[in-house]
Amino acid sequence: MSVLGRARNVLTDLGSYSKMLRDVDRFAGSSTWNPGALLRLHAEKHANGTAILFEDRRLTWRELDNEANRFAHVFKKLGAQPGDVVALMLDNRPEFLAAQLGLSKLGVVSALINTNLIDQPLIHAINVAEPRLVLVGSEHAEAVAGVLADLEVPHRDADVLVEVEGDASDHGLRPVNELVAESPTHEPWPAHKSKIEDPSCYIYTSGTTGLPKPALITNKRYMMACSAFGRVAHEVTANDIVYVTLPLYHSSGQWVGWGACLHSGAAMALRRKFSASNFWDDVKRYDATRFTYIGELCRYLMNQPRSDNERGHRVSIIVGNGLRPDIWEEFQNRFGIALVREFYGATEGNAPMMNIPGKPGMVGHLGPGQVLVRADPVSGELIRNGDGMCTKVREGENGLLLGRISTVTKFDGYVDEAATQKKIVKDVFKKGDTYFNSGDMLTLHEDHWVAFADRMGDTFRWKGENVSTNEVAEVLNGARGVLESNVYGVQVAQTEGRAGMASLNVNDDFDLEDFARFILSKMPNYQRPHFVRLQRDMRTTGTFKHQKVDYRTEGYDPSKVSDPLYFLEKDRYVPIDAALYEQLSSGEVAPR
Repeated sequence: MSVLGRARNVLTDLGSYSKMLRDVDRFAGSSTWNPGALLRLHAEKHANGTAILFEDRRLTWRELDNEANRFAHVFKKLGAQPGDVVALMLDNRPEFLAAQLGLSKLGVVSALINTNLIDQPLIHAINVAEPRLVLVGSEHAEAVAGVLADLEVPHRDADVLVEVEGDASDHGLRPVNELVAESPTHEPWPAHKSKIEDPSCYIYTSGTTGLPKPALITNKRYMMACSAFGRVAHEVTANDIVYVTLPLYHSSGQWVGWGACLHSGAAMALRRKFSASNFWDDVKRYDATRFTYIGELCRYLMNQPRSDNERGHRVSIIVGNGLRPDIWEEFQNRFGIALVREFYGATEGNAPMMNIPGKPGMVGHLGPGQVLVRADPVSGELIRNGDGMCTKVREGENGLLLGRISTVTKFDGYVDEAATQKKIVKDVFKKGDTYFNSGDMLTLHEDHWVAFADRMGDTFRWKGENVSTNEVAEVLNGARGVLESNVYGVQVAQTEGRAGMASLNVNDDFDLEDFARFILSKMPNYQRPHFVRLQRDMRTTGTFKHQKVDYRTEGYDPSKVSDPLYFLEKDRYVPIDAALYEQLSSGEVAPR
């Protein structure tokens, strides 16, 4: 390992992160800053500057602040107090941010609900936050109305609100539009004096097992993330425009996109949902200078026919994660992107990294307190030596990423304390030390550069979402005729992450068409098993745990598997024969 190379990395990081020194002092322990206060600052400094571009709308910073104040007055009138929680479930549109920022002005926590959730996962996500109120956009009112009886809010009829977009039905929920329109645009009084360590929002993460867990995001964590992506990653000013298609309920859209704008005063061009066919048209239309990505987004763009709009734009830097090495440089060359800044960081984690120079295939390099240790690649269990301590991996090896917990690199954890404790590892290199377990395997390269390898344990990533195999299996086990299900992720040609596959132990009551209807009604697309293997028996280990390694290796190849194999084609499962397998292997056919 080159000492000079490591020193060069350290100097590069110091030069980049020194831009944040002002903010370290600004957001210190006695600070009262929060997202709502930062919005108010921009409304004063850049009153007529563009804050959000959305479809045919343009909102200035003053207009966004006015709208946030209206929402704040409504929430206050309906009883929301500092420290309370309000669940938000809206598409990417300005009203989402106006409501969230209005809550911030009151010191109320926003629980950002994944808009893909339905049925039991949706019930859990809302109830675990213990909200005082729920605000849902009319585009998701049907999903919420369908589980209304199971929501644990003080008064369902009065406290589950709907923000109606256009002429959409309110599905019997309490409409809020008129209250917002009638509310004043001035700051709520008396003004709430926020503390920097107060919770700002909950962002949900699947973790390694179970239903979605709300990670506790403090004002300080939120503001420093905004600074990191605004000052260091995007390097934006008030003259820039960041194009964002990633969901605002997730940290990628919330911080990498919007946060960079909120910190700097740059404009955000916002799209409701990512569209590969409209992407470069939007970039040109909004005159974007930056955009955010995940690996799948880049792959989709590469698979689009070439167009005149994909070059000649003003985008110079893009920031995200998951861009695979096999298309990294090809992506840059085709679309004329000068710099790709890949980063690594769990929403709730304390071991973030950023590839400042844009080195292809890397997520950054290990910083102080960050280590890769030996662990079992299937179970995720740490491999300890004879002294009971962990061992660092060598160059070229994969290791589990741990981040040392200290007063500087804190781990704020989850709303559920038990879930928080599960992510803390003790006695790693000496008695009494504590580390955050990222659950991710990274590959160590020369000079401490690292590349993402895979997720540990029972989680895989698909369509930009973490999928818990246990969570999916629990749903599948409720289907008629399913006795037992073993869920895992399998690789598919020309796609990022792993698509869901389920090996099912079934009886004579099982019907494939009925099963397809079941999963389409019960599960969001990213969780659905796109491949199914039917069995009358299930392979287990000596301790009766499901055998995933062999199943994952065999995948959906009919030459390796004698059991019936099926592929989800739109709304039905079709048999996988040699011809279909060849199409899947070549990328001609892929999961939707």
